[in-house]
Amino acid sequence: MKLTVIGYWGGYPGKGEATSGYLLQHNGFNLLIDCGSGVLSGLQSYIQPEELDAVILSHYHHDHVADIGVLQYARLVQSFLQSGVETLPIYGHNEDQQGFANLTYREATKGVAYFPEESLTVGPFSITFQKTKHPAVCYGMRITAGDQTIVYTADSAYLLEFIPFSTGADLLISECNFYSDQDGSGPGHMNSHDAGNLAEASGVPFLLLTHLPHFGDRKQLVSQAGEKYAGRIEAAYAGWTWGN
Repeated sequence: MKLTVIGYWGGYPGKGEATSGYLLQHNGFNLLIDCGSGVLSGLQSYIQPEELDAVILSHYHHDHVADIGVLQYARLVQSFLQSGVETLPIYGHNEDQQGFANLTYREATKGVAYFPEESLTVGPFSITFQKTKHPAVCYGMRITAGDQTIVYTADSAYLLEFIPFSTGADLLISECNFYSDQDGSGPGHMNSHDAGNLAEASGVPFLLLTHLPHFGDRKQLVSQAGEKYAGRIEAAYAGWTWGN
């Protein structure tokens, strides 16, 4: 299983970059996790839009879904230019009916509802869900393929429920939108100590910080998380990879 970070910014993209978007690949299957602003452009450094096999969304805030519309256009255009471009399934929860309705576009894409209380199989991936603490209905994901597991918190304030959800994972991708001296719980986000505490409590070997802020010295996020967690920590950047 291979993970490539396409976008990692919170709220809006930095210059020439993207908000949340992660390409997960296994046995030739290409799954995009979230599709924020700038993700479609960044994705094309690795695969073409018509090579995607599925997309799955944590929630419908713009920094996680802004490029769904242009992805739909890309798939439609390519279906005119070449044969074999099938309808792309985009998985999302249907607790936001308008957000879910936007996932279907002509023959290019089709919205497919996931049910958070049930395990979902997408290609070679088995996915379970954890509801997060966020202003919009949002779900973190535990994704397994073969003998490897990744946990993605999506957007959330700190939740004790994330500890058993993350235990046994090989990689924890945790949002980290605030520094340790800031309280992100109101807007539904974690700070660097929260991310470190979660990694330490769940015993994961590797913590990746993402959904990063546009202010401050982001290197401090890693050192601050390290005050709470003794394992390996890195901050996401475009093109960061894990696995093979």
